[in-house]
Amino acid sequence: MSKQTKILIIYTGGTIGMVEDKETGALYPFDFEALTQQIPEIKKFKFEIDSFSFDPLLDSSNMTTQDWIKIAEVIEMNYEKYDGFVVLHGSDTMSYTASALSFMLENLNKPVIFTGSQLPIGVLRTDGKENFITAIEIAAANINGRPIVPEVAIYFENQLFRGNRTHKFNAENFEAFQSINYPVLAEAGVHIKYNSTAILPFPKKKFTVYKEMNTSIAVLKLFPGIQKEVVESIISIKGLKAIVLETFGSGNAPNVPWFLDLVRTAIKNGIIIYNVTQCRGGSVEIGRYDTSIDMGKIGVVGGFDITIESAIAKLMFLLGKNYTKKQIWKLLQTSIRGELTVA
Repeated sequence: MSKQTKILIIYTGGTIGMVEDKETGALYPFDFEALTQQIPEIKKFKFEIDSFSFDPLLDSSNMTTQDWIKIAEVIEMNYEKYDGFVVLHGSDTMSYTASALSFMLENLNKPVIFTGSQLPIGVLRTDGKENFITAIEIAAANINGRPIVPEVAIYFENQLFRGNRTHKFNAENFEAFQSINYPVLAEAGVHIKYNSTAILPFPKKKFTVYKEMNTSIAVLKLFPGIQKEVVESIISIKGLKAIVLETFGSGNAPNVPWFLDLVRTAIKNGIIIYNVTQCRGGSVEIGRYDTSIDMGKIGVVGGFDITIESAIAKLMFLLGKNYTKKQIWKLLQTSIRGELTVA
């Protein structure tokens, strides 16, 4: 790695940036000015590491689209100064933020690596140190000056995932994230082994940042016995632009008249219905079963194997660009950042 390599750490908050008060035992965010004292190993890197901290720091449960925009702006302002970025973020909503950033940062040709931890970095058994150190190494990794991972990714517990393909599946184990429908981008053991065929190609167009995210969406998760009034209450939300419909299996839903009538009415009123499976693995295939045939006929959009987190972020992004409904309908079924596999 070149001695001139520069990495920017963007600290938003989360469990990783905590240390324990020796007197009270309480956890508090540590000062990034003292970063090398907490993790002396980073002194061994032969490149420059700078940091930017949110003020105030955020629990990731409080993360909003405005905070996504703030992260994007920090990257935009520092894009030419640094070779890669590491975002320290709470794990609970990390998949949402990583998905959003993947759409907001178009033609990204530098690594943006999210990481965090299940235990604070100031705790003896923390997973934070390894996650942090390896994330920095990945963010700085290049071949002949070209970054190896020019995309938004999540590094957690020895694995690097495409950010918009992940979900947090475990609140207790160190192995907190999965990417069921897409292979890992890298695995870290004695060596970091990159899966070059899975990593997005280096972009040829100019890097662009989009900062408009439209939150006029809702998520409707189907369940056996769901009442008509529940569905009616969702589709009647004032100003609603789109619904992520969490369906059963390969995109199935009740084919009873009242449900189909409500969905049909919502679509006629201009609401986009995006069919995303509740299953973490597999893909929506509208028309495979009888219980999804009518969904396709009335204009429900199939999301293939996109995650719930990515579907939400993608809808917010597309609605924010003021596309026509026809354009959005088409782009929801197109992989624009490697977020889905078109069957």
